[in-house]
Amino acid sequence: MAHINKVMRSINTPDGGRCVDIFLRPDETYGFEEFRRDVEDLSGWFAIGGHIEKSFKTEQEAFDQALATVSWLKDRP
Repeated sequence: MAHINKVMRSINTPDGGRCVDIFLRPDETYGFEEFRRDVEDLSGWFAIGGHIEKSFKTEQEAFDQALATVSWLKDRP
């Protein structure tokens, strides 16, 4: 299945093991999800946050909710 959401912002942890994507859906709503990857696993990124279905009117609203929800994101330099 092809990805139909457009990633607007992708923020990684310093070690590159986790990221949060802020994305735009085809219906013009925004969302976010937290992903993880293991360097020894070549399968790629795995959604771990359970936030993919949350919907926001603006990119900033999605980002603000990600900051409030994903603990490592607010501590990022």
